[in-house]
Parts: sequence; structure tokens; C-alpha cells
Amino acid sequence: SNWWTVQVTGDEKIGGIIRFRFGDQGPDMKVTGLKPFDLVTWECVGGEGWIGNEFSFVLDENDRKTRIRFEHSGWNETGDFYASCSFSWARYMESLRQYCQAGKGEAFGSDNYRK
Repeated sequence: SNWWTVQVTGDEKIGGIIRFRFGDQGPDMKVTGLKPFDLVTWECVGGEGWIGNEFSFVLDENDRKTRIRFEHSGWNETGDFYASCSFSWARYMESLRQYCQAGKGEAFGSDNYRK
């Protein structure tokens, strides 16, 4: 809730559903993989545009720093929506980096969010 959107509810355990809201809409993600300090995977099970898509966050060490390799797979199209999401994911990955390093990200709905 400190890097993507502040409106987060649900169960973060494997098999649980996490609801991410951006105003009155957003995706519902099923937690499909969870290995502390190593891996988080989700499958979109609700919301518009991403149902069936998979998301992975793989962590490893690189030059004595933690690196996150993010992947959003399962796209049915590569048009304007894809381009918009790719841009937004880059922005939110930077927000995650800021949150991890400085304790303050730019999550949607936060005081730090830039429109």
C-alpha cells in the first residue's frame, strides 16, 4: 500500500485475493507464489483488462543490493492500453524503489502521488 495504491485489502497468503483499488476500480490479484526474500507472484482474477495475466516480482542480489525483476505477462494486445500500463509500471517500480530505500513511495492516493 505504500508504492502502488493506498487502497489495498485482502489476504496476502498463497491462494488469497488482494484487491488493489484506484478510486472505484482496480484489479483483484490471487497470490500464486510467495517465498520471502525471493519471489512474489500474482494472477489477475478480477477487474478490467488484465484477467488471466500473471505478475512476478523476483528478488536477487546484485552488487550487494537487492534487485527486483518484474514481469507482467499474458497480454492479449500490444496497443495503447499496453503502452499506458508499461509506462505506469515503470513509474510504480520507481515508487517501490523509493519506498524501500527512503520509506516513502508515490502510491496512488498518497500525499506523495504526482498526477
